[in-house]
Amino acid sequence: MSQRFIADVGGTNIRLALVENGRISLIKKYLCTEFDTIADAILFFQNECTDTGFTEGCIGIACPVNNDLVKMTNHTWEFSKSALQTQLGLDALHVINDFTAVAHSLPTLNHNQVIAVGQGKAKDKGNIAVFGPGTGLGVEHLTWTSKGWQTLDGEGGHVDFAPTDENGLIVWQYLQNKFGRASAEEVLSGRGIVNIYNALAEAKGMEKQFSDPADISENAINNSDQLCVETAQQFCRVMGSFAGNLALNLCTTGGVFIGGGIVSKLGKFFVNSDFRAYFEAKGDFKEYVKDIPTYVIDEPDHGLLGALAFLLQQSKRTIEDE
Repeated sequence: MSQRFIADVGGTNIRLALVENGRISLIKKYLCTEFDTIADAILFFQNECTDTGFTEGCIGIACPVNNDLVKMTNHTWEFSKSALQTQLGLDALHVINDFTAVAHSLPTLNHNQVIAVGQGKAKDKGNIAVFGPGTGLGVEHLTWTSKGWQTLDGEGGHVDFAPTDENGLIVWQYLQNKFGRASAEEVLSGRGIVNIYNALAEAKGMEKQFSDPADISENAINNSDQLCVETAQQFCRVMGSFAGNLALNLCTTGGVFIGGGIVSKLGKFFVNSDFRAYFEAKGDFKEYVKDIPTYVIDEPDHGLLGALAFLLQQSKRTIEDE
């Protein structure tokens, strides 16, 4: 009996699942730091969850995957795709960017798995964008073709950060001084929250009390520290501007989706923030984006669902080619 697996690999966690009858049947989550290599993690999962070896797998991972050698951006793991396939004894191994996986999940989500933020209604088979602030910043676009949904890969999280207000200029200058370049990921990520906090604290001559993004977010949500509130507000504003840029890039009438753990933890703070106002603040092109919907993905397993969708799509193509 053939046994397949899927994986969603971020800078902090690896989520692994079995695939049975075209569905996810079991999910396990591990810290990446618990294993020296990704092969160790997959083999541990295999030994823990099944009596047989895997025959096929799909890995969505947070880094570029264009070459045989895969090196994670925000973790130490690196591996050869071909060598990993041999080591695991697989007939086939698919390695895709983690946001390629997320993108493939979007057409499978229903209204109970997303939260709409602001106005707009998605057009059937309209272009889609998705991004997610987490350990890093993943970005992907999705477009409909004669062969079904096709992702447009890239590294959109590493584009230049463009400030749109006074606090944005403060953050831009802070990043420019610190790194010699201000990228979107250095603002829209866990460490990005800390960068915003530090930049605003220095500009206001205030003491820095927090260095953990979770602490900053928690104090913002609880309204217990004004600088944390201002930091989270700026984070949401930058996110809105960035999302609006993605909408302009590819006329995403199918919607702009937001994944990653940070936004879901912000919850109502994000929904009630200036995100949507900054999304629509595109000058003469406000009318172009105002009817484009924006959604927060409210499905914790969307990365795995996307890896599954990609795996099943590849299996279907293989059958059709035979």
